[in-house]
Amino acid sequence: MAGIYLHIPFCKQACYYCDFHFSASLKRKDEMINAIKKELLLRKDELKSDNIKTIYFGGGTPSLLSINEINSIFNVIYNNYKIVEKPEITLEANPDDLTLEKIIQLSKSPINRLSIGIQSFFDDDLKFMNRAHNASEAQSCIENASKYFKNITIDLIYGVPNMSKKKWLENLQRAFNLGVPHISSYALTVEEKTALYSFIKKGKVAPLDENLALEHFNILVAETKKQGFVQYEISNFGKPEYFSKHNTSYWLGEKYLGIGPSAHSFNGVERSWNISNNPKYIKSLNAGELPLEIEKLSLNNKFNEYIMTGLRTIWGVNLNKIKSDFGTSYSEKLLKNIKPFLQKKLLDFNIETQTLTTTKKGKFLSDGIASDLFII
Repeated sequence: MAGIYLHIPFCKQACYYCDFHFSASLKRKDEMINAIKKELLLRKDELKSDNIKTIYFGGGTPSLLSINEINSIFNVIYNNYKIVEKPEITLEANPDDLTLEKIIQLSKSPINRLSIGIQSFFDDDLKFMNRAHNASEAQSCIENASKYFKNITIDLIYGVPNMSKKKWLENLQRAFNLGVPHISSYALTVEEKTALYSFIKKGKVAPLDENLALEHFNILVAETKKQGFVQYEISNFGKPEYFSKHNTSYWLGEKYLGIGPSAHSFNGVERSWNISNNPKYIKSLNAGELPLEIEKLSLNNKFNEYIMTGLRTIWGVNLNKIKSDFGTSYSEKLLKNIKPFLQKKLLDFNIETQTLTTTKKGKFLSDGIASDLFII
């Protein structure tokens, strides 16, 4: 089983915190869609022995595509790949694109899951982030989408300057009231080459407060649990039966094909990534060439990735799997290196199942803990 990720590199405008690859100009949209379809054709044999169980339109803002453009991509996929009977097919969307007419059109396409970039239900937060939608659109698009889609996830951002605990609680309550079965929630981070980075450097915006982000995270974990959500990954909270199958496949180390500029792929042995340049990507595909770089993963690379992704999930890291996949020396080294984290109650080790997971206290620190356990 495998997944297909499609990177649609266009946005109406740049969010101040975003460092993903995209263009705010739609001039070459037609050429890009044709190039994406060419890449799908050129790479169809890479997954010929695998059935495709998930398809994910990410970006960028895939909801900028017309229904005809989306369906033209589906035609190439369904004619050249083996798709399971009921695949999970997700489209990332911004609220301002989700008119009732667009929602109805999408519901008639193969798409069966919407990932809506809400970020906040408050206008001042949305302005601070330079989002293209307002709070009213955030609310109405979910109400409309819920009439046509059962499987909806929304994104929310916490740790935003001047966002009180009361306001963060209100954001979560609005999501609960709307009945969404899945929430992905991330701390606001400062990435280089973003407007937010520049604002903080120039003193226009105060540096982010890590303690505030931790308080928000703890509220998020507690409140979602009360509502019956399962925190199956650090930033992902789903009702039972509504976990993201596509993202879960990344965390469990399954194969996926990344199509489009800047998209990454993994075939179990190698990782590859496409060039992050729209004109060069288009030119390369027009010449019938794949614009990608390939890295053959060493045993240490694979081990480190397993530790990083495993500790972020409820499934954790399994010592028996490490012994079989990497060898006894890796499991012995890990057992030695986890001792201080067990003493500080940041990690929990279940002797019966041989599974290592983060504790409630360790969850927020999981990436740092994982990097300390890497074998360099």
